[in-house]
Amino acid sequence: MIQTSVEFESISLCVIVLILLVDVIHNIRHPHAPSTKSSVFFVLFYAALALAFGGIIWAIYGHIPASEFYSGWLTEYSLSIDNLFVFVLILTNFAVPKKLQKYALGVGIIIALVFRAVFIFIGAAVIEQFSWVFYFFGAFLIYTAINLLISQDSEEEYQDGFIVRRLRKVLKTSTKYNDTKLRVKDPKTGTMLWTPLLIVFISLGATDLFFAFDSIPAIFGLTKDPFIVLSANIFALMGLQQLYFLLGSLVKKLKYLPLGLAIVLAFIGVKLIFEALHSSGIEWAPEIETLPSLMVILITVSFTAAASVLKIRRDARRELLKAEIKAEVLASIQAEINDKKKAK
Repeated sequence: MIQTSVEFESISLCVIVLILLVDVIHNIRHPHAPSTKSSVFFVLFYAALALAFGGIIWAIYGHIPASEFYSGWLTEYSLSIDNLFVFVLILTNFAVPKKLQKYALGVGIIIALVFRAVFIFIGAAVIEQFSWVFYFFGAFLIYTAINLLISQDSEEEYQDGFIVRRLRKVLKTSTKYNDTKLRVKDPKTGTMLWTPLLIVFISLGATDLFFAFDSIPAIFGLTKDPFIVLSANIFALMGLQQLYFLLGSLVKKLKYLPLGLAIVLAFIGVKLIFEALHSSGIEWAPEIETLPSLMVILITVSFTAAASVLKIRRDARRELLKAEIKAEVLASIQAEINDKKKAK
């Protein structure tokens, strides 16, 4: 279901790809860990860029494709935030230097985007030919939502996937990083070795692609336009590097975000099943329009994110209060000991 012109799609993708390339090239030439101020600026900048892009679609093609873009972008962005914790585990596991982390994330995201694009167009072709696939997508999203609720309190540990394990055995790698270089010469033997950065790239890209197995069906539940699906994915991943440095391990403390994502995924899963039933001629199955879907996603994600932040602040106050009480008790005990010493 194409809703935008080929010219608009071509120009938009060229501009978006150019922005991504400039960001990666800059990181290659100047690897660094961004400051908090810089991270905040670029997170807001990329979010504003996505909002402006949706506004352009609205102005040219109407509210329906624009609402689909906003719904897809917000869903993908929320899922990306939840997946940041896994990126923290990967970069920690591979002991990636702080100044190389943004560069590694950028390249990993681009690798994932290439594969996601292929995945999206294959998915669009399958949907075009086989409408029954919506039943599968819907059931899978509901299963993912239930699994997200069950596993939200479990402690995750990073484990190398099959591809990474094979690469570790096949490739000759060095033990140290050498800035952004992928190949270095072994000073002892003179042979060329791959640096660990290559495996980090592949691990990040493969992990993000794995996340696409629930996010792509979710966005196809909101729009059937491959361009909107792809552009929403790209915009959701833009600024993810800076968001990583802003949130980092704090993501795990967003306790209610998995609940919000589970509600969103379950809602889209039910929407897909209803849509499949309706297209099969079952009249009682309701059709859920795009604007109501956008409102459900926006309210759910906003509410659970805000509740998570409030919980973090409340927990911080409790810890501070405990520390103050402990300090007072220790001071009291010490004063009592001092008084006894003076009495003697």
